[in-house]
Amino acid sequence: MNPHSDNHEPQPEAPNTPAPGHVALVGAGPGDAELLTLRGAALLARADVVCTLVEPGPELAHYRRGLLRHCRDDVQVIEPAECGGDADALVMGHAREGRRVVRLYSGDPLLGCRGATLAAACHEAGIDFEIVPGLPSASAVPAYAGVQLMPEGVNEVRVVNAKNTTPDYASLAAGEATLVIMFPDAPSGEAAAHGGGPGFDRICKGLIAGGRPESTPVAVTRMGSTAQQSTVVSTLAKLTADLKAADAKGNNVTTPALLVVGAGVSEQRDLSWFETRPLFGWRVLVPRTKEQAKSLSQQLGGYGAVPEEVPTISVEPPRTPQQMERAVRGLVNGRYQWVAFTSVNAVKAIRERFEEYGLDARAFAGVKVAAVGEQTAAALRAFGVHPDLTPPPEQQSGAGLVEVWPNYDAELDPIERVLLPRADIATETLSAGLADLGWEVDDVTAYRTVRAAPPPAPIREAIKGGGFDAVLFTSSSTVRNLVGIAGKPHNTTVIAVIGPETAKTAEEFGLRVDVIAPKTSVSALAAALAEYGAAQRAEAIEAGKPVLRPSQKRRGRRRKTV
Repeated sequence: MNPHSDNHEPQPEAPNTPAPGHVALVGAGPGDAELLTLRGAALLARADVVCTLVEPGPELAHYRRGLLRHCRDDVQVIEPAECGGDADALVMGHAREGRRVVRLYSGDPLLGCRGATLAAACHEAGIDFEIVPGLPSASAVPAYAGVQLMPEGVNEVRVVNAKNTTPDYASLAAGEATLVIMFPDAPSGEAAAHGGGPGFDRICKGLIAGGRPESTPVAVTRMGSTAQQSTVVSTLAKLTADLKAADAKGNNVTTPALLVVGAGVSEQRDLSWFETRPLFGWRVLVPRTKEQAKSLSQQLGGYGAVPEEVPTISVEPPRTPQQMERAVRGLVNGRYQWVAFTSVNAVKAIRERFEEYGLDARAFAGVKVAAVGEQTAAALRAFGVHPDLTPPPEQQSGAGLVEVWPNYDAELDPIERVLLPRADIATETLSAGLADLGWEVDDVTAYRTVRAAPPPAPIREAIKGGGFDAVLFTSSSTVRNLVGIAGKPHNTTVIAVIGPETAKTAEEFGLRVDVIAPKTSVSALAAALAEYGAAQRAEAIEAGKPVLRPSQKRRGRRRKTV
């Protein structure tokens, strides 16, 4: 049946899908987009309009992107600055026009946020609404900082909103309850005149005056659950001085902050897990498309990094498709004994051509398949094809594949031909090596690689000015193309490469290579960078120095071509 015909029956909505004219108040967590609930993600996926968080600033841009990735491409995104000071009225206006609207809140809509105001307005106006809880900063941020709220012997937690209030210090100081104080830091200048927290110094002095011992452990966590998170552990008596010392060492992000007072802080050093990850806060440039870099970016994120994908090449079909058409016919007709895949893009090119002709993985029946590395093998398996031959992990290259490839034997091999679909700029190593082993190779251009357009100006400036902590180069072409479209990385930026050939190319462009993957795979490259970051961190701690990212270190001159 034609899905676009007039009598096509529309698919039913998924269960629990809100009807048009609906408002969802969604708690998005305190800063890590991965803390969004499944219900929140489902509502974002079905939303017609999304009203984003209160102005997050550049530090939370990654948070915003992570949340909006759940949305449809045609969703209307409303920024706080576009609301004219009344976001709730704008949200309700869209709902009245029959749209599904999601209003995002940091943390939980009803804890420290003003979700109740919008919910009440929707109720009064007869607009259908839903409140989706989010992880509140009062519990999530201490967990990310490694701070227990109810250690053994403590059976009470008190959450205090210090904004626009005068805390009752005598009441708060009584007993041994853990205090979680939200909005403790007072803004400066004009903002202070319009309300704000009392400030760390006043809170500490007030609690001491109220009866809490000066030695009571305290922890201040800023930008909780984000890549800019920083935690200062101290005591009520020394907190103000310790915060000033921490700020003097380079912590230039001071809000939002959360103050925890109580015995659970004393074990923070042992329980800290987020800020101690090997690449915590590192801004890492990945010169690949989002599609290519998905698994690599996820791995880097697991090490604490903030990956940014910047494509350096664009993959396009061959100028003349006749070669590929003959190659596909040859596969179907039994022309080839082997097919050798040297990249994920080659697998994609063959798969797309198969699908054009109505073929699937069964067309490989009777043909042996080789893959140059683990990523290429994974792409084949996703297509339903299991490789018969791959090189060992430490030799994942064309040369490594030649090393394990069998010689052609006329008595054992009924067909002597090998199909090699590859890029137009690929080297001849594999083709020449197979020919030396007695095979006849059909070297076919499956796709073309062309240099991508330059990235936006802020990315180019960050590359040349030291805004990135590391760059991962996954091939020699990524080195040439990145330098060509954006310039050379700054000399403070860590250069990590996938293998010796890529290292040689980087050095030819005057780049100091800091990390070389032990085997030719992107996962090994990410792991090698994490090992490097862990070593740098351990060295700084042993020397009693602050742990700084490469981009935070004193910047020297840019690298020069040798």
